[in-house]
Amino acid sequence: MSVLQLPRALYIHIPFCTNKCHYCDFTSYVLKGQPVDQYLDALEQEMQRTVSELPPKLIDTVFVGGGTPTVLTPTQMERFLKAVRTYFPLADDVEFTMEANPGTTDIDKLAAMKAGGANRISFGVQSFDNGLLETIGRIHSADDVYRSLENARSVGFSNLSIDLMFGLPGQTVQHLADSVNRAMALELPHYSIYSLKVEENTLFHKLYERNELPLPPEEEEFNMFILLMEMLKSNGYAHYEISNFAKPGYESRHNSTYWRNEPYYGLGAGAHGYANRMRHVNLKGITPYIEAAAHKLPRLETFEVSVDEAMEDLMMVGLRLLEGVPASRFSDQFEGQLLENKFGKVIHKLLCEGLLEMEKTEKDTIYRLTDKGVLLGNEVFGAFIDHTG
Repeated sequence: MSVLQLPRALYIHIPFCTNKCHYCDFTSYVLKGQPVDQYLDALEQEMQRTVSELPPKLIDTVFVGGGTPTVLTPTQMERFLKAVRTYFPLADDVEFTMEANPGTTDIDKLAAMKAGGANRISFGVQSFDNGLLETIGRIHSADDVYRSLENARSVGFSNLSIDLMFGLPGQTVQHLADSVNRAMALELPHYSIYSLKVEENTLFHKLYERNELPLPPEEEEFNMFILLMEMLKSNGYAHYEISNFAKPGYESRHNSTYWRNEPYYGLGAGAHGYANRMRHVNLKGITPYIEAAAHKLPRLETFEVSVDEAMEDLMMVGLRLLEGVPASRFSDQFEGQLLENKFGKVIHKLLCEGLLEMEKTEKDTIYRLTDKGVLLGNEVFGAFIDHTG
């Protein structure tokens, strides 16, 4: 039996986009013709039912994702953020992140975001190469990135992050180096850099099936990952999670909730939530979500997470953090059970293979990825599935 706790993190999904990117399999819909105001009504209804069923204490982190939350008009943004503050008590030092796409963040919208309580923006940049941006279906240009960041700073945002991608069709190591150099010149406090995953139900997957997607060779993608790690570290950024780099104190507190396998509220179409060892997934379609939220919590499915599965989850997501997994965190989440008793064999194997390292302190034992383990992370995470004892 694991120790249960109330969520102190809140995720909210805004599923509208100006267009659908070629790699995207998230719950998102092209904005034109969508009932955005009715969706915001439904979202507020879900907020009301959620806090009635699982009353929050203090919320430390909020993350508004999508889709593209910044497609909301300033008036819609103001209304939405007011509802968040109405139903969820926010800590004085709350980290309140909103995802944004360059080109959808004018001064009025950013001012509404700032006034509504947002204090961190994560921009989906993906690349500074306009040709690559067109290839992956983005509608912004590199110039839009600079303009959006300038606008954000002008209304008082300083906690800014951008996402970049590597392993894109037609991308070379030099392409990536150029984008990372331009990103570094911005001197932002945080960068997320992800490899492309070709997901089902995307245009890229259809092209891949037809052998029409010119992905970089595996060795080239491997070299891209090594290059970006070296470039970020040499510029003073801590590699605190496999895909994330930050200046001290600017690590994503919200995403760290996921990586530590802690509970979180999840609201909106297609959103996931996790509390009291129960996971839920919300209905994904806009109309079904709106119709359901008028009468009940708009769930697609709800299921219990077994203790064994929760233990596996803790190790798989926890080891993404380069700080590692302290044995005490495992014991705290699972009523004093010992990490070594549950996963001793697989940990010993990974230690022998040089994929994990162990640090013993006066009060704890910490397991973390080695440099080799970072490069072979999926192999490490997979080792914890059904490998206990």
